[in-house]
Amino acid sequence: MAKGFNRPSGGGMGGGMMQQIKKMQEQMEAIQAQLAVETVTSSAGGGAVKVTMTGDQQCKAIYIDPQLLQDADVEMLQDLILSAVNTALEQSREMASQRLGPLAGGLSGFGF
Repeated sequence: MAKGFNRPSGGGMGGGMMQQIKKMQEQMEAIQAQLAVETVTSSAGGGAVKVTMTGDQQCKAIYIDPQLLQDADVEMLQDLILSAVNTALEQSREMASQRLGPLAGGLSGFGF
């Protein structure tokens, strides 16, 4: 007799477990869609530079105070933009981690 001939369908996973996995997948997709529209805003230089980023790490806006441009200190402007972008990215990742964290905890019951 061939190996696995009498195995139950579904790879040995019960229907209940497959339903749980499907439900978790749907929840994850819903959270990812929500993260795509939720935003965080970071600022640097006392608000002279602001960066808005979505929860899925897409930069949506950069604001530079026009007064900052009158000083024409390019290196300072570059540093402020870099700082604001990196902070916004960190906040965005933290938001995603908080939203997806409960689902990741649920995976431990499946041996992942």
